[in-house]
Amino acid sequence: MKSTIEEVVLVAYVICVYFGLPAAIIAGWIHWAKRRGSMTLWSQLSLVAFGLATSSALLALGSIIYAHTIGGFPFYDPRLLRIYRWGGLLSLVAIVIGVAGCWRRSPLRWYAPLCAAGMLIF
Repeated sequence: MKSTIEEVVLVAYVICVYFGLPAAIIAGWIHWAKRRGSMTLWSQLSLVAFGLATSSALLALGSIIYAHTIGGFPFYDPRLLRIYRWGGLLSLVAIVIGVAGCWRRSPLRWYAPLCAAGMLIF
């Protein structure tokens, strides 16, 4: 019974991270491109946060491609740890700025903190 629950949680995690998160990032950029209006302080904060979350996602994608190219990272590789540090830092800063941008309506109001939190969990 326990292994079945663990498998369901793992499958849900994989679906959310590998399919849901990229779809949300792409949908967020499309939503922003269609509904760009006046750029208030709050919408600028959301845009910056969403940009940082996207940067974290691109860093993760780039590191996955790089790892497949070189045949994987050794255990405790300094390059990999640096990638983790930068990805985590980008996501944390994006969460803080994204929450600050949630106070007023903007196209990326909810996309920014949710995608940043998803990247931090990734």
